Amino acid sequence: MRRRTCLISIVAALALCVMALAPVASAKVKLQFMGWEASPLETQSVMDGLKLFMQDNPDIEVEYIAGRFAEHHTKLLTMMAGGAAPDVFFLGAEPFYRDFQKRDVLYDITSFFDSEFDLDEFIPLDQEKMLINGHIYGISSCIVAPVLYYNKQMFEEAGIPSPPSNPDEAWTWDEFVSVAKKLTIEKGGRVVQFGAYGFENIPPWIPMVWSNQGQIFNEDYSRCTLADDANAKEALQRILDLRKVHKASPDSSYMENIGMSAAQMLQTGRVAMLADGSWALQELSQMDFPVGVAPLPVFKVPATAGTAHLHSIWKGTKHPEAAWRLVKFLSSKEYQIDLVRSGLWMPNRTEMYTDQGIREWLDPTVHPPGFNEVIPFFTKYARVHPAIMVSKEAWDILAEELDYFWHDDQELDAVLQRLTDRVDRVLSADAK
Repeated sequence: MRRRTCLISIVAALALCVMALAPVASAKVKLQFMGWEASPLETQSVMDGLKLFMQDNPDIEVEYIAGRFAEHHTKLLTMMAGGAAPDVFFLGAEPFYRDFQKRDVLYDITSFFDSEFDLDEFIPLDQEKMLINGHIYGISSCIVAPVLYYNKQMFEEAGIPSPPSNPDEAWTWDEFVSVAKKLTIEKGGRVVQFGAYGFENIPPWIPMVWSNQGQIFNEDYSRCTLADDANAKEALQRILDLRKVHKASPDSSYMENIGMSAAQMLQTGRVAMLADGSWALQELSQMDFPVGVAPLPVFKVPATAGTAHLHSIWKGTKHPEAAWRLVKFLSSKEYQIDLVRSGLWMPNRTEMYTDQGIREWLDPTVHPPGFNEVIPFFTKYARVHPAIMVSKEAWDILAEELDYFWHDDQELDAVLQRLTDRVDRVLSADAK
């Protein structure tokens, strides 16, 4: 009996030793990831991407929180102040990315980035967007930029050729205005169809200033140049003339009065052409009408303004390595390609603009015929949206003052002088 008891004890002891030596399954790292919902389709694509990430990274669990863009950045700052921010989050490139970095709430991911990437893997626009004094605090998954959408059926019915797809052959502004006037129809003293809409909005007016070889800020963004730039003034005035002089574009209140979005106005034939962001193609491609895409019209040179949100890590995260793995995935081709195929995004990776790369995401059920010719508009002619490079306060003043020109009939020179004085004071204070 003693021998049996002894054997049992030995076996039990050996079992304990085996258990002690066996690897202990580590607990999953749980990350919170917060964004905003641009559309239900985007949110679903994000969720699908996160499933793929968690399959490839079984030691990480990601909880995605999607809110409203209007509240996102204020909510983030509140959560950071309370020490309860998400580990990873969307961050609007304009005008929040640099503001958040100045608040010292973003994790400097430069060393992570340099160990995994070469900057040249990203298109030049995206490089400029990410870099702050040689450091990186966020990586984007895409770029977006304004283009010209048009209702093909309206052009066919009017017997007017569609806008050229190739940015090097884009309509001049005068050609565009001429077509917009032809496509503006008045019945019973009331305009029932407008030729175009959207150029007074942000961002479409920005590249039109650049197209006329005007500038909004000086090279180092230390001064606003609008008040002294004749080319910028000419572009702004001619945009307003499209509505005020040529009567070919509605006021922004028109949409409010008829209860339609800009996309619905294009679909229903209330407007024939629409200047809007490239992201709008996702929605437009699913609406029941033949939509076309072209470069914006040109004053002197083709131009568009590129932007898009970044993914950043909270400086207070307890899991920086795991958070980096998520941010790295969110910048990958594998993550972004579905959203690029859907028409919501354009790629930010150089490899996705090769002939082979384009074939992998160009979808003829989404991207209209000729879209392949439009692609250089995003790579060759896109510049960084200027709001990315200045503080939120400075950009908010600029937008607020220009509204007096667009919608309050205030004289352009007076508006731009007041605007410049106010913005320059903020830029000077920001530099200290």
